[in-house]
Amino acid sequence: MKGFKQSYRLMLVLILALSVVLAACAGEPKTKTTTTGKSEGNDSEPGKEKVVLDFWTFWGSETRKPIIEKIIEDFNSSQDEIEVKHTYLPWGDIWTKALAAGAAGNPPDVIINDINTVAQRADKKQNTNLSEYINKEQGFEERFYPHLWSPMLHDGDAYALPFNTDTYMLFWNKEVFKEAGLDPEQPPKTWAELEEFARKIDKKNGNKYERIGFLPRHGAGHNLWMLNADGKSYWDYDANKPTINQPTDVETLEWIKDYESHYGQKVINSFTAEFGSETANPFIAGKIGMFINPGTFYTQIRDYGDGMEFGIAPMPEREAGSGNTTWGGGFVAEIPYGAKNPEASWEFLKYLTGPEAQEYWAVKNFDNVANIEGAEAAAQSSELTEEGRATYDATVDNLKNTVLTPNPIEAPDYTTLIDPEVEKALLGDQSPKDALDKAQKAVEKLIESNK
Repeated sequence: MKGFKQSYRLMLVLILALSVVLAACAGEPKTKTTTTGKSEGNDSEPGKEKVVLDFWTFWGSETRKPIIEKIIEDFNSSQDEIEVKHTYLPWGDIWTKALAAGAAGNPPDVIINDINTVAQRADKKQNTNLSEYINKEQGFEERFYPHLWSPMLHDGDAYALPFNTDTYMLFWNKEVFKEAGLDPEQPPKTWAELEEFARKIDKKNGNKYERIGFLPRHGAGHNLWMLNADGKSYWDYDANKPTINQPTDVETLEWIKDYESHYGQKVINSFTAEFGSETANPFIAGKIGMFINPGTFYTQIRDYGDGMEFGIAPMPEREAGSGNTTWGGGFVAEIPYGAKNPEASWEFLKYLTGPEAQEYWAVKNFDNVANIEGAEAAAQSSELTEEGRATYDATVDNLKNTVLTPNPIEAPDYTTLIDPEVEKALLGDQSPKDALDKAQKAVEKLIESNK
């Protein structure tokens, strides 16, 4: 009996001790573990985990990587439900790896992709239809430049959001203009003036050119001049058919051929072979007086031009009144088809293409962005020099002259059939008309075979 009482008392002591421990545990603050492995206190909803998004880009340079990662950091700090992680993949790998990941059922949550092939990916179910999210946002598409919004569409629905773009413009060296007896504040307005100014800038030493006024295909391609000539590309998007051999295109190719024949291909090849980028760029080195390139070329002038005096203007018109049409490319942000958390990805997409992130990207990278408010704010940023603001403002203004040329679904690689024929014409192996007629027939045959 005595042993039983002692055992009973010992049991009561153990029960009381256990009760104290349990009570103490119940009184501690609750914690939750996020998918990043961090513990959080009462500020967040108990038991709720953050959604982690994998964001793929090809921006890994010393310049661009810190910029995009600061945007990601700002988004992560702006809310406590989503955490974005950045995955850098090289230019040559990112999209092939994205396709492989999608086929394996594990695509990235958000990816940066080419602006001219959105519809192709939509047609192949490689990106997500964003219409259900966009329809909840009043006036959403009006936040972006119209020429950048239209390539987002496939069968009337948007499958991406535009991120950045560029616009090809005319740069001229004011010091070279002065030396040639030209008004340094007046760039050429038409192709005829462009050629006239170039002849005055040309400088020879015996049979060797020390300086060339302008070369149409140095910094730009023949297709840019076709577009500039009449505002139309090789593809009629309304009629959905190729229009390669139009009379204006033939005349443009003849103009390029005649212009280059003044120097001869041997002179052009040897002259351009001497140069490279940065300080070795012939425009920066004062060896070419005028140059067509995207507005972002200003950063090379800024960094390597040693204070050179330059001007920037829209591309000259083929003739007065024909228009200053130019071309731009760019990139978009997409949610790959099959992404696990499309709602969270959409929230990041909105931030990435919103005015705050877009202004930051534009100012730090001197890049044209798709969001109108962001672009206009960047043009007025106090972080840019007076020269930088004026240059950036000129590029923003030139977006009204800029068109994109999305790859048609019927023949996505059709330009590969045009370029070889054009090259033969410029080398004198066939006439410009024959070249474009052959290209037209080849593309029509490609479309028929693709059906």
